[in-house]
Amino acid sequence: MFSYVWPIALVILSNIVYQVCAKSVPEGMNPFAALTITYLAAAAASAVLFFVLGKNGSLIHEYSRVNWAPFVLGIVIVGLEAGWIYAYKAGWQVSTGFIVQSAFLAVCLLILGFLLYHESLTWNKIAGVVICLIGLVFINFR
Repeated sequence: MFSYVWPIALVILSNIVYQVCAKSVPEGMNPFAALTITYLAAAAASAVLFFVLGKNGSLIHEYSRVNWAPFVLGIVIVGLEAGWIYAYKAGWQVSTGFIVQSAFLAVCLLILGFLLYHESLTWNKIAGVVICLIGLVFINFR
């Protein structure tokens, strides 16, 4: 059970801290300058964790296994992070911005999961999507 729950708990905790940090980037600072610092810190943390949690592995050996995904992931992460920084600078609130994007993301991933990965599309999932979209109306329209 713990091995099932701890990754989601880590994602939740990390997302909370992430949103606070994204909203706290100084107003006058260029988001991409902030992201250069972010990625230097992320690279250092990743290297440390590779050696601390790894089993005497070699980074060079691991790099020999690379495909396209880490490169595209790096580009996409820049888009995610810059998008959040710009969203907060544009006035989105922490309490609603994440909910709005999560609801739309859930709809998109439900469709993507069905089309690309042949995941089941049940009436419960469709009802859940409808409820999420109705919730967006209540959150965004006063």
